[in-house]
Amino acid sequence: MRIKPLVFLLTAALFLGTSDLPAADSPRQRERIDFDWKFTKGNVDNAQTVRFDDSEWQSVDLPHDWSIYGPFDTKAESGRSGAYLPTGVGWYRKTLTIPAADNGKQISIEFDGVYEYSEVWFNGHSLGLRPYGFISFSYDVTPYVNFSGENTIAVKVDNSRQTNCRWYSGSGIYRDVWLTATDGLHIPQWGTYVTTPKVSADSATVHVAAELRNQRSAAAPFDYVCTILDSGGKQVQSSSGSGQIDAGATSEIVTDLTVDHPSLWSVDAPQLYTTRIEVSSGGQVVDRYDTVFGIRSLDYDVNKGFLLNGTHTKFNGVCLHGDGGAVGVAVPMEVWRRRLVALKEMGCNSIRTSHNPPDPDFLDLCDELGFLVMDEAFDEWKAAKGQVKQGYHTLFTEWHDPDVTDFVRRDRNHPSVVLWSAGNEIPDQTSPQGPATARELVGLFHQLDPTRPVTAGCDNVYAEPRSASPEFMAALDIAGYNYVDRWRNRSYLYFRLDREAFPERKFIGTEDASMGGPRGNYGNPFVSENAPGAQPPAPAPAAAVSAGPGPGRRRFSAAPRIVVEQLWRVVAENDYVEGDFMWTGIDYLGEAGVGAFSGVIDSAGFKKDGYYFYQSQWTSTPMVHIFPHWNWKGHEGEVLPVYCYTNCDSAELFVNGKSYGVKGYGLMLEGMRDRYGTQTNPGRIRTTSDLHLQWDVAYEPGTLRVVGSKGGQVVATEEVVTTGEPAAIDLALDKAILNADGRDVAHLTVKIIDDQGRMVPTAGNTLQFKVEGAGKLIGVDNGSMSIDESFKGDQRTAFNGLALAILQSTRTPGEITVTVTSAGLPDCSIKLECR
Repeated sequence: MRIKPLVFLLTAALFLGTSDLPAADSPRQRERIDFDWKFTKGNVDNAQTVRFDDSEWQSVDLPHDWSIYGPFDTKAESGRSGAYLPTGVGWYRKTLTIPAADNGKQISIEFDGVYEYSEVWFNGHSLGLRPYGFISFSYDVTPYVNFSGENTIAVKVDNSRQTNCRWYSGSGIYRDVWLTATDGLHIPQWGTYVTTPKVSADSATVHVAAELRNQRSAAAPFDYVCTILDSGGKQVQSSSGSGQIDAGATSEIVTDLTVDHPSLWSVDAPQLYTTRIEVSSGGQVVDRYDTVFGIRSLDYDVNKGFLLNGTHTKFNGVCLHGDGGAVGVAVPMEVWRRRLVALKEMGCNSIRTSHNPPDPDFLDLCDELGFLVMDEAFDEWKAAKGQVKQGYHTLFTEWHDPDVTDFVRRDRNHPSVVLWSAGNEIPDQTSPQGPATARELVGLFHQLDPTRPVTAGCDNVYAEPRSASPEFMAALDIAGYNYVDRWRNRSYLYFRLDREAFPERKFIGTEDASMGGPRGNYGNPFVSENAPGAQPPAPAPAAAVSAGPGPGRRRFSAAPRIVVEQLWRVVAENDYVEGDFMWTGIDYLGEAGVGAFSGVIDSAGFKKDGYYFYQSQWTSTPMVHIFPHWNWKGHEGEVLPVYCYTNCDSAELFVNGKSYGVKGYGLMLEGMRDRYGTQTNPGRIRTTSDLHLQWDVAYEPGTLRVVGSKGGQVVATEEVVTTGEPAAIDLALDKAILNADGRDVAHLTVKIIDDQGRMVPTAGNTLQFKVEGAGKLIGVDNGSMSIDESFKGDQRTAFNGLALAILQSTRTPGEITVTVTSAGLPDCSIKLECR
């Protein structure tokens, strides 16, 4: 243990932030203040004053995104980037009472995210302006608190500078807001830094550094106890010490603790610990600060790639934007949980937070579920991108230092965060000042966190007419490649040329094409992919994306299936390539219109066929998946391809009981064994070197059945059946009981089924939703990205047989009844409970 004085530039926005909720008996009190705000759109004079009359304003709860309510308008200033949704200026106000018992404490108000250009007032006093809409920040309001009556918070949000983002950003206070009360002698928010410099199966060293700030009027003696708790709350190890701190000063507590036989954090077993620091002065506990962390080691080797806890681990990664489809960017965490669980089932172990700091609660989920996170800061540095007029390049010079500082300090204790990204496709990569800017940023990241490397997503490593300079790439700890296959012979050589030219360079695929496209849309699969004007079937994914139906719809940059398969094979077979993050895991709003179909999960959270390609490559539990659907009335006798993704050795296709043959993968052939001429696995069937199987089948209504085998044993099957016409509505909830906390959500999946209970894959029935009781409808979606239907209405058309309703609890216990109706079909209801 050692205690040393530190010198800091003390700004509230720099050091105050978020942490885990304290125990009920903690002297530190921290609570969300999300409920019962007032909101209005438009610029309002004097709305920051205490006595302003907001009685006619709309009552809202946070998180709140006003843009997602629409309407869609192709003439909106946000344009295609902003999903044609409204932006502008909005105001929020809230009154709250702070108990007299807190008089003498330090009071702060903390914002997890406000988009964008927020200015905050407390009891009429301006606290400051924060332009970057993705950053978390806070203010010390102690001097302005009225402990004997009401206090007024006013927030102006200005998202009128359009366009300022290349994807849908939303507008408003779209993440949580917190109020924290501490003693004058306390650990400031983001004031701890927990690392694990030595890790083995036998023992681990946990290094804890914590700032201690004295905002009392006099010097104070203090004692502290630092305790490590396991996931069950059991004490594992502790240390203690004491010291003295002058008034107005900040000191640092530093201690090392040893954990015997630690439970290591990994993607398969994400074990978490808590460091609890308890500070006492004058015989009384004055602060208790908890930090959740994981014990794990990270190593990036130029030859072996990435090693987690000494084990080679490939980044099976996806890029994600921050919206949640129908809920916009005000995403309840249970919406993210459903999505992340689906990605985990696909075999995904890594997420790139493209292209900005995420919600801190999102990182908590990644810690809990076992995702490796590339945490990204910016989409622009000094140089502008052509798609936006008012992007981060207008802020970089003044704000990048405090923004990076807050970003890293907020996120550096998350075990899921294993890699920083300083930027995405920044034009500075080809500019003369680019290397100097990169070195400055990387140096700032290293100063704040020397335990993780820094990369950037570079799309011009080799580009024409200008490429990223070698000096720029050398400034990065790890070279990040966006679309490594874009230029000339790199379309098939990928990383190999640079591996030879720069043998000391570390490589990672920061962004590449995925198996995207609209869910369940196959165009005309009977037409050759090479025929003039033919629409490719679903297995040919979109590297870029498509806008939804309606004005602005277009398709471009279709990437052949072979590109995705060959790239993944290169990544998988070469250890020096640390992994790849495909664009994207989930469809997102904006950039290409209403939304982009680049994901393998659609905006409603439904899985596409491409999902199963990655599952076949990233998981070992036997699986098979075949497509397209088998409803092709009027095409009897015509030939169409049937595709299969599987991780089995081989698969056999049956059509109405007739076998169309057994097929298997021919990659990674085994050599001879024991003696010359002796084959390995001589009976194994190998028919293709692709990463999918394919049969050409003359269409006849009935049943497709695929049988997957391993070691000669059937281990997986799947059927696709020709269905009848829509006959009924089927409803299914992902959970039947909600917490009556005003935050919990349930997902209601709506299927259009035939008279045999089978989903009709071509159905497009219009659905009407009615919610009664102790819940509310907060979004409807179907994955189509339609400009003709609101996400916030009570009506949605089924898209290829499916639709989704998102239900949220109120703060009143009771029953919730949801009724879904559609013309010509029987009404259908389902109930859930809110406790």
